[in-house]
Amino acid sequence: MARTIAKDHDEKRRLILKAAAKVFARDGVARASMNEVAKTGGISKANIYHYYASKSALLFDILEAYLCSLRDRILQVPQSDLDDATKLMCVLEEYLLAYEGMDHEHKIQIEGLPLLTEDQQEILKGYQRDMVAMVSDVLRTIVAEHIANDKRALHSVTMSIFGMLNWYYVWQPKADAASRKDYAKTITHLIIFGASKQFQN
Repeated sequence: MARTIAKDHDEKRRLILKAAAKVFARDGVARASMNEVAKTGGISKANIYHYYASKSALLFDILEAYLCSLRDRILQVPQSDLDDATKLMCVLEEYLLAYEGMDHEHKIQIEGLPLLTEDQQEILKGYQRDMVAMVSDVLRTIVAEHIANDKRALHSVTMSIFGMLNWYYVWQPKADAASRKDYAKTITHLIIFGASKQFQN
């Protein structure tokens, strides 16, 4: 007979993921303990193991849930009937708005990813590649005449944008929605008026 899933299964799972992300970000993934996760989440360690067999399984679920949700949110940004600059600004706005409240999940990516299996890493990197590809596609129409088929140049500009997004996440974690949108506009102007001039020279 199949085991019945508790009505609050998803709610408890989200609670565990949030508590674990907070502990992993604060203490470091390698040093973090399941005891501390249980304490932070206000649940028993036995309850955590009911949902997750190991710390690595918990780590993967945190990052998979975060990156999959972020990828889906970014790919669903409406782009039809928009000029190139507005397309880029809308995508960047969505990134910065999506980062709000997700500081812990975002922080543990760098340390956590190498601790997972190759198969798990590939799944997560797939989400990241999808998001990078979308930004590159938007950029391609903006600076195409200047970089032509120079994939390295396009990649450099794309990753520079992610560098600026990550800078904002680190230094402005308490920024409100209006400030995040304003910074998205700043990045867009830097790219539109900066990248194009760079590749003209």
